[in-house]
Amino acid sequence: MQKTKTKRRKKILTKVSSGMMHVHATFNNTIVTVTDLKGKVLCWSSAGTSGFKGSRKSTPFAASIAAREAAKKAREHGISDIKIRLKGPGPGKESAVRSLRAEGFIVKGILDVTPMPHNGCRPKKRRRV
Repeated sequence: MQKTKTKRRKKILTKVSSGMMHVHATFNNTIVTVTDLKGKVLCWSSAGTSGFKGSRKSTPFAASIAAREAAKKAREHGISDIKIRLKGPGPGKESAVRSLRAEGFIVKGILDVTPMPHNGCRPKKRRRV
Protein backbone atom coordinates (compact mmCIF):
# COMPACT_ATOMS: atom_id res chain seq x y z
CA MET A 1 0.00 0.00 0.00
CA GLN A 2 1.19 3.43 -0.85
CA LYS A 3 0.84 6.17 1.75
CA THR A 4 -0.81 9.31 0.52
CA LYS A 5 0.37 12.62 1.87
CA THR A 6 -2.26 14.72 3.53
CA LYS A 7 -1.88 18.46 3.72
CA ARG A 8 -2.11 19.90 7.18
CA ARG A 9 -3.89 23.19 7.39
CA LYS A 10 -2.15 26.01 9.20
CA LYS A 11 -3.76 26.93 12.50
CA ILE A 12 -5.47 30.30 12.21
CA LEU A 13 -5.07 32.47 15.31
CA THR A 14 -7.75 35.08 15.70
CA LYS A 15 -6.67 38.22 17.52
CA VAL A 16 -9.14 39.21 20.23
CA SER A 17 -8.52 41.82 22.95
CA SER A 18 -11.09 40.61 25.49
CA GLY A 19 -12.59 37.20 26.12
CA MET A 20 -14.26 34.88 28.58
CA MET A 21 -12.80 32.06 30.66
CA HIS A 22 -15.23 29.25 31.47
CA VAL A 23 -14.06 27.15 34.44
CA HIS A 24 -16.01 23.89 34.69
CA ALA A 25 -15.00 22.23 37.96
CA THR A 26 -16.39 18.77 38.64
CA PHE A 27 -15.45 16.36 41.40
CA ASN A 28 -13.20 14.46 38.97
CA ASN A 29 -11.66 17.09 36.69
CA THR A 30 -11.41 20.82 35.95
CA ILE A 31 -11.80 22.14 32.39
CA VAL A 32 -10.86 25.73 31.48
CA THR A 33 -12.20 27.01 28.14
CA VAL A 34 -11.30 30.36 26.57
CA THR A 35 -13.88 31.97 24.28
CA ASP A 36 -14.43 35.33 22.68
CA LEU A 37 -17.33 37.47 23.86
CA LYS A 38 -19.72 35.82 21.37
CA GLY A 39 -18.94 32.35 22.76
CA LYS A 40 -16.68 31.01 19.99
CA VAL A 41 -14.07 28.67 21.53
CA LEU A 42 -10.49 29.82 21.00
CA CYS A 43 -8.60 27.30 23.15
CA TRP A 44 -9.03 25.06 26.19
CA SER A 45 -7.13 23.05 28.75
CA SER A 46 -7.95 20.60 31.49
CA ALA A 47 -6.27 18.93 34.43
CA GLY A 48 -6.20 15.67 32.46
CA THR A 49 -4.38 17.19 29.48
CA SER A 50 -1.95 18.89 31.86
CA GLY A 51 -0.57 15.49 32.86
CA PHE A 52 -2.60 14.58 35.95
CA LYS A 53 -4.23 11.16 36.20
CA GLY A 54 -6.74 9.57 38.52
CA SER A 55 -7.59 11.27 41.79
CA ARG A 56 -4.89 13.93 41.31
CA LYS A 57 -7.00 15.51 38.54
CA SER A 58 -9.53 16.68 41.09
CA THR A 59 -7.07 18.68 43.21
CA PRO A 60 -6.93 22.49 43.32
CA PHE A 61 -3.26 22.37 42.25
CA ALA A 62 -4.19 20.54 39.04
CA ALA A 63 -6.89 23.15 38.36
CA SER A 64 -4.37 25.98 38.74
CA ILE A 65 -1.96 24.29 36.32
CA ALA A 66 -4.79 23.80 33.79
CA ALA A 67 -5.78 27.47 34.13
CA ARG A 68 -2.15 28.54 33.63
CA GLU A 69 -1.91 26.49 30.41
CA ALA A 70 -5.18 27.96 29.12
CA ALA A 71 -3.87 31.44 29.95
CA LYS A 72 -0.71 30.84 27.90
CA LYS A 73 -2.81 29.75 24.93
CA ALA A 74 -5.09 32.77 25.40
CA ARG A 75 -2.09 35.13 25.30
CA GLU A 76 -1.31 33.81 21.80
CA HIS A 77 -4.75 35.04 20.73
CA GLY A 78 -4.02 38.50 22.15
CA ILE A 79 -6.43 38.40 25.09
CA SER A 80 -5.60 40.85 27.87
CA ASP A 81 -8.84 41.32 29.82
CA ILE A 82 -11.28 38.55 30.70
CA LYS A 83 -14.60 37.75 32.28
CA ILE A 84 -14.68 34.54 34.31
CA ARG A 85 -17.65 32.14 34.50
CA LEU A 86 -17.47 29.42 37.15
CA LYS A 87 -19.56 26.27 36.94
CA GLY A 88 -19.75 23.16 39.06
CA PRO A 89 -19.16 22.05 42.65
CA GLY A 90 -15.50 20.99 42.32
CA PRO A 91 -12.58 22.09 44.49
CA GLY A 92 -10.69 23.76 41.64
CA LYS A 93 -12.79 26.89 41.11
CA GLU A 94 -11.04 29.31 43.46
CA SER A 95 -7.51 28.15 42.68
CA ALA A 96 -8.16 28.51 38.93
CA VAL A 97 -9.31 32.10 39.43
CA ARG A 98 -6.24 32.82 41.58
CA SER A 99 -3.87 31.50 38.94
CA LEU A 100 -5.63 33.47 36.18
CA ARG A 101 -5.15 36.65 38.19
CA ALA A 102 -1.51 35.76 38.79
CA GLU A 103 -0.96 35.41 35.03
CA GLY A 104 -1.63 39.14 34.66
CA PHE A 105 -5.09 39.24 33.13
CA ILE A 106 -7.41 42.13 33.90
CA VAL A 107 -10.46 40.43 35.43
CA LYS A 108 -13.60 42.38 34.49
CA GLY A 109 -16.01 40.17 36.41
CA ILE A 110 -16.57 36.80 38.02
CA LEU A 111 -19.93 35.06 37.63
CA ASP A 112 -20.98 31.72 39.14
CA VAL A 113 -23.34 29.93 36.73
CA THR A 114 -23.63 26.63 38.60
CA PRO A 115 -27.02 25.12 37.75
CA MET A 116 -29.27 25.05 40.81
CA PRO A 117 -32.62 23.26 40.79
CA HIS A 118 -35.71 25.26 41.75
CA ASN A 119 -37.34 22.14 43.22
CA GLY A 120 -37.29 20.35 39.88
CA CYS A 121 -36.38 16.70 39.44
CA ARG A 122 -36.09 14.39 42.41
CA PRO A 123 -32.41 13.90 43.34
CA LYS A 124 -30.68 10.52 43.14
CA LYS A 125 -30.75 8.37 46.25
CA ARG A 126 -27.87 8.82 48.69
CA ARG A 127 -24.76 6.74 47.97
CA ARG A 128 -23.98 4.09 50.60
CA VAL A 129 -20.39 2.87 50.81
